[in-house]
Amino acid sequence: MKLKKWITLGAALSFLLAAQPAYAAPVVTAGVNQSVQTPEEAAQEAVQSSGVVAGEAPAGNDNQAAASNQAPTQANAASQAPTAAETAQQSDSANLHQSPTITSGQNQTAAPGTAETNASSAPVSAGEVTGIPEGPGGIKSDPVTPVLPEEKAAQDAAQAADAGQAAAQQAGTVDPSRPMVALTFDDGPQPSVGNRIMDCLAQYGGKATFFMVGDRVGSYKTEVRRMVAEGHEVANHTMNHKYLQKLGAAQIQAQVNQGNDAIQAACGVRPTLLRLPGGNHNATVMANAGMPMIQWNVDTLDWKTRNADKTVAAVLNHVKDGDIILMHELYASTGDAVLRIVPELHKRGFQMVTVSQMAAAKGKTLEAGKLYSSFN
Repeated sequence: MKLKKWITLGAALSFLLAAQPAYAAPVVTAGVNQSVQTPEEAAQEAVQSSGVVAGEAPAGNDNQAAASNQAPTQANAASQAPTAAETAQQSDSANLHQSPTITSGQNQTAAPGTAETNASSAPVSAGEVTGIPEGPGGIKSDPVTPVLPEEKAAQDAAQAADAGQAAAQQAGTVDPSRPMVALTFDDGPQPSVGNRIMDCLAQYGGKATFFMVGDRVGSYKTEVRRMVAEGHEVANHTMNHKYLQKLGAAQIQAQVNQGNDAIQAACGVRPTLLRLPGGNHNATVMANAGMPMIQWNVDTLDWKTRNADKTVAAVLNHVKDGDIILMHELYASTGDAVLRIVPELHKRGFQMVTVSQMAAAKGKTLEAGKLYSSFN
């Protein structure tokens, strides 16, 4: 019996020595942590599987002892050599955790994964937007009604003309080649009327000249400052609205100077023009006023009629280029009339300018001590 076991052991060793080259170059899979067996370890494992330890004499005739020694050896071999299922699991794990190589550019495909991973990593073309309606910026555009070229040209021309005229007057420029008038308002300030006048003029790019009474200005500074801010002309109508032809030289000078002081204190601008109360004057007034004196050539008599229709007719039935139009800021009827006069003047092509603007456009130099009624 012992002889038979030694023969079996010798045959096993001969087989292992003859097969050694096959185990000399084990194959290692990249990315998987696998152990590599040397030929000696493989021989030892084969001997252990036969129940005999190399270099050790047989233990006797007790087959049960040999069997009991073989069982734990096989168990150890099973724990060292992974099964086919474990090998497959390790391979899958290595594939899932291995970093894929990505080439710079569009339409990339990542390393294979699960079905869920593949579904979410489908390649997207450059510039493609998903889940958003088509249109500029990814927003759905509403249909646009086409405008005929001639209609568009007419609209652009009208808008450009209105914008150019309004911008020119807002900037204080006047076109000397076009007709113009100077709307003037006496006896203010009076915010309930003056603000309505300025609101209307602002819609049409017009300017006006406000001849104010000095002793009223302090109570209505906000309105006076608005006049300056919007490009209207602030002017003097004396301090207390006294008829200057009844006063001496010193009193005339006081009425004029105090009126200028009050207006300047309210808005920061000192007037350069004077309107005489009632337009009354004599040699003493002419010698002592010390400012250009602005009269009028279109008298609406709004102070007398207090009727908007009559005020409108007095202007629109007589207006011409270079006119200075007289109205008064105190009356609501005058405010009503202005709301009708200004749009019509604009429609007729008149520029509504200040007295100083019109004088400059007409090439007139305003001199102190002289009267000016129009610039026709």
